[in-house]
Amino acid sequence: DVQLQASGGGLVQDGGSLRLSCAASGITYADYHITWFRQAPGKEREGISCISHSDGSTYYADSVKGRFTISSDNAKNTVYLQMTTLKSEDTAVYYCALSWGSVCSSYTYGMDYWGNGTLVTVSS
Repeated sequence: DVQLQASGGGLVQDGGSLRLSCAASGITYADYHITWFRQAPGKEREGISCISHSDGSTYYADSVKGRFTISSDNAKNTVYLQMTTLKSEDTAVYYCALSWGSVCSSYTYGMDYWGNGTLVTVSS
């Protein structure tokens, strides 16, 4: 079965950087994409970035475009989310999720597997 393990969260000051990792295992098909979501207290979970394993195409929500970079190390089956210029509004629990298919999706209902959450706290 597919398993996803997110890590790398922590406490960082306003303007700082963090790198999240999403380690995947049990994947038996090559056609999939991994999406990073986040959920702030009292808010809905939102998809912020996605990478397609098939062709490497990426997606970024406007809220993180230019500040976050998604990448993958296929040899390690790991997807990274490099977050820079962090703001207090980036404080949230971050999740990675996998969906079959090559086209990136940022919708929660489209995901087939979810990883655990990792908490990112940005202090001002």
